[in-house]
Amino acid sequence: MKASQFHVSTLKEAPADAEIVSHQLMTRAGMIRKLAGGIYNYMPMGLRVIRRIEGIIREEMNRAGAVELLMPVVQPAELWMESGRWEQYGPELLRVKDRHQRDFIIQPTSEEVITDIARHEIRSYRQMPKNFYHIQTKFRDERRPRFGIMRGREFTMKDAYSFDRSKEAALASYQVMFDAYVRIFDRMGLTYRAVAADTGAIGGSASHEFQVIADTGEDAIAWCPESGYAANVELAEALPLLAARAPASQPLVNTPTPGAARCEDVAALLGLPLTDTVKSLVLAVDPPEGARPGAVAQVWLLLVRGDHDLNEIKAGKIPGLKGFRFATEAEIVQAFGCPPGYLGPISTVLPVRVVADRTVALMSDFVCGANVPGHHFTGVNWERDVLPALTAHGVELMVEDLRNVREGDPSPDGKGVLAIQRGIEVGHVFYLGTKYSSAMNATFIDDDGKSKVIEMGCYGIGVTRLLGAAIEQNHDARGIIWPRRIAPFEVVVVPLGYGKSQAVREVADDLYRQLTEAGVDVILDDRDERPGVMFADWELIGVPLRVTIGDRSLKEGKVELVRRQGLQMQAVALAEVMAVLQASLAEI
Repeated sequence: MKASQFHVSTLKEAPADAEIVSHQLMTRAGMIRKLAGGIYNYMPMGLRVIRRIEGIIREEMNRAGAVELLMPVVQPAELWMESGRWEQYGPELLRVKDRHQRDFIIQPTSEEVITDIARHEIRSYRQMPKNFYHIQTKFRDERRPRFGIMRGREFTMKDAYSFDRSKEAALASYQVMFDAYVRIFDRMGLTYRAVAADTGAIGGSASHEFQVIADTGEDAIAWCPESGYAANVELAEALPLLAARAPASQPLVNTPTPGAARCEDVAALLGLPLTDTVKSLVLAVDPPEGARPGAVAQVWLLLVRGDHDLNEIKAGKIPGLKGFRFATEAEIVQAFGCPPGYLGPISTVLPVRVVADRTVALMSDFVCGANVPGHHFTGVNWERDVLPALTAHGVELMVEDLRNVREGDPSPDGKGVLAIQRGIEVGHVFYLGTKYSSAMNATFIDDDGKSKVIEMGCYGIGVTRLLGAAIEQNHDARGIIWPRRIAPFEVVVVPLGYGKSQAVREVADDLYRQLTEAGVDVILDDRDERPGVMFADWELIGVPLRVTIGDRSLKEGKVELVRRQGLQMQAVALAEVMAVLQASLAEI
């Protein structure tokens, strides 16, 4: 490809709404152009990266035995009604009507359609295992699209779905896809972690996210450098930070704490470490549909250490707390006889359900609210003070993992301590089980002649999001630094004075020909631009290797090779340039 035939369209400045590096650099490098909020044109330079990413994905999916098909962007609402997600999905699901006033959706994902295919195509156990995948446009109507393509409304994903006759076989298919994902991200040259994750809205049980490590990532990852353990912070188990509960050494005292409604304020007022305080959080679970008239919400009191944060995903998995919300102030006053800020597990007005975090359950001589405005109890102990108060109300204490892990916490595998990194989710694998196949009656005849429900797995990769994630991880002050295998071009040949010097033109054309014949993805910059402009453009775009050809260096029989990573420059003899380029490409 020659630059004069291609479309190189760089900008000196990023748009004002570009908040993160990838959005800024993709726009400046001419890879994307905004059409509407969260919707972008992918320009030729950006599309080349997408196609290279798709190529790696297709090769590894095919290698893993998956079969490509293509499902439509527009899907009938009836399928989503069958699965139950028509009502459940929320406003991110774009719902439309056709001219006959029939309901359709613009697909954000394809579980329903692929399950419909399976129930019509898979009849016997002999047809499984089976894995279908496609690479297709998605649309999620984000309320606040931001960060360019990282959280856009329209995007491209690779979806794959496995179909098996048993849970054991489905988990084997899950492992095949997990291994394929490892190969995909390894080949892309990205630093990433595969982390245990929550299954979220898609459902299922086993789940791993593939997170590209980047300081700007929205997700926090807990990992152990000593053992390699890794999990999303939302899922990482928080072990108790105390080995055992110490005996009481202080009396229980109702202590005035005027104006100190937060644990931080109480600790400062009393001159105590924040770790001696306990935070009270009040949740409510509304009565189920069909409950008796007048039924009220069940109030829950959750206790975490003052310096810890509640993990809402963990809380939602506690039996009885599914679908919880935070209690209103009126509900809090009714249950505790006190407004928020001074709450605790002693002397509530009404029975509430109490859950203590593992670390809190082992604390002694701690501080908590006294359920009286402007007062806290100090010297609180479980056996002497809290448990008798709960028993008096007929309340049994529950002890659960309630908090987010933090840097320095013990690793759940017992092999070191945790570090926290930021990551960008670019892939997710789920074992779905029979969530969709049961709802949509996708069955098969097993070898015993009986009809059984198909076991499913679901595997996604954010194709367009990978562009942004790769840039967030690989850039410097001059622009993008693409890993070679997903770069728009592997090599750029920059002749100085291409239209003026016959010697430069002949060498450049010959090198371009040799690289093309060798299968190298190369672009020849034959534009009539100043050297500084061409250098700046290709450093911004991020092509891994640049060969500069000029009359001065040719007089010495040499050209200049520049690696984009670190802008390392090297004079190379003309006779050796092809060998050096091929060796350099093999190294990066």
